[in-house]
Amino acid sequence: MNSCIFCEIINGNTKSRKIYETKHSIALLDAFPLKEGHTLIISKNHKTKVEDLTVEENNDIFTTLHFLISHIEKTLESNSTLIAIHNGKEAGQEIPHMHIHIIPINKSDQSTAIHTMFTKEKISDKKLDEIWIKMKNTIQQ
Repeated sequence: MNSCIFCEIINGNTKSRKIYETKHSIALLDAFPLKEGHTLIISKNHKTKVEDLTVEENNDIFTTLHFLISHIEKTLESNSTLIAIHNGKEAGQEIPHMHIHIIPINKSDQSTAIHTMFTKEKISDKKLDEIWIKMKNTIQQ
């Protein structure tokens, strides 16, 4: 495996601004923040995607997310947060190590809904029904 900056941080080989730690995760300020308070929650075990996490790791990380949101909002005097997971390279994941972005949002920020971030594909009702049935069948297996 190539050197992973998040593994280096977890192993104490690279400086970070850690704010919280649990058995399976650490939370730290992003080194290249989009806004003040931009925080990352990182899996302590090198896993690339959410579905690679064990149930215990998943529960720990998402409990950490739940716990930290109100503290981040209070500290940064914001009333909302943008929570993002790039789940794989094609989804924009720059570091192939599972992590969650928490970005405090203020009333003065020009935030946008997720539906405005992408070029919309025209998908027919017939195709939506095909996808729906295929997904239901896959999940029920």
